Amino acid sequence: MIEPYDDAYFMKKALQEAEAAYAKDEIPIGAVIVSNNQIIARAHNLTETLNDVTAHAEMQAITAAANFLGGKYLKKCTLYVTIEPCQMCAGALFWSQISTIVYGARDEQRGCISLNTKLHPKTVLKGGVLKEEASNLLKQFFIEKRNLN
Repeated sequence: MIEPYDDAYFMKKALQEAEAAYAKDEIPIGAVIVSNNQIIARAHNLTETLNDVTAHAEMQAITAAANFLGGKYLKKCTLYVTIEPCQMCAGALFWSQISTIVYGARDEQRGCISLNTKLHPKTVLKGGVLKEEASNLLKQFFIEKRNLN
């Protein structure tokens, strides 16, 4: 039997996706979706690349996971995302019926918690996993952006 990985292991994989976004000059947010201790979807922000405001890491991951599973519901799946989901992503996660959402850093201004966005009643929300790493990557990105302008 394969030993289950912990939240930090999967959040590190989400952080690798965030770093891929950073390298593309995208806001560095990454996500992975896990089912049965296996990553079934990896994604990062692509809003600039695709010129699409809905191309958040979570939205990309939901689509990839649904395609992998062959269905629209993500029951018994866990989303690991580097930053607390926004209202749009939380709405999509609600409809996907995902079982668990694990995020790194809070988004005090636009996050689903701050905006009191409802999640599916059976969805478990857990935060703070590798929050410093996630927060620092985002802060570094915006410091560099400000210095370029």
